[in-house]
Amino acid sequence: MSEIFKFPNPVNEYAARSTAGLVVVLAVVSIIVNSPWLYGVLALGFLLRVLSGPTLSPFGQLSVRYIAPRFGPAKLVPGPPKRFAQAVGLTFSLTALILSLAGVGLGAQIVIGLLVVAATLESVFGVCLGCITFGWLQRRGVIPDSVCEACNDVSYLYANKPAAN
Repeated sequence: MSEIFKFPNPVNEYAARSTAGLVVVLAVVSIIVNSPWLYGVLALGFLLRVLSGPTLSPFGQLSVRYIAPRFGPAKLVPGPPKRFAQAVGLTFSLTALILSLAGVGLGAQIVIGLLVVAATLESVFGVCLGCITFGWLQRRGVIPDSVCEACNDVSYLYANKPAAN
């Protein structure tokens, strides 16, 4: 059971970016439809990824098994910042769900719009705002260095960058 609720470390960046792309699609549909149940589905996906990475997440499984392998060998990045980013997505999607249930549909749409921006940056450009925030919090001592040793190891980060062609 503990293996099910274990977030991977390291994470394949291509899978994370693929999952973010799928989130963008669902989030845009959620904005258009503006229905609490879709915000709930979005929040559930983030919750499943926070709890278990791709293990219980349909988007995670689709990304890990089918989409990411098409990009070639895995590009490994530290897992804890990615988990933090999923928790931020969960916070945004839960906020949208609560706003929608409270009858503030426009507020929910705005919050999910912000999520679309962040997920698009991750998916298209590989810029993870949650990961950047994680690093900022870690440098300020809010998140202990022990949570992600590799995040402080510059040689690890550069060793896992794909070679320029």
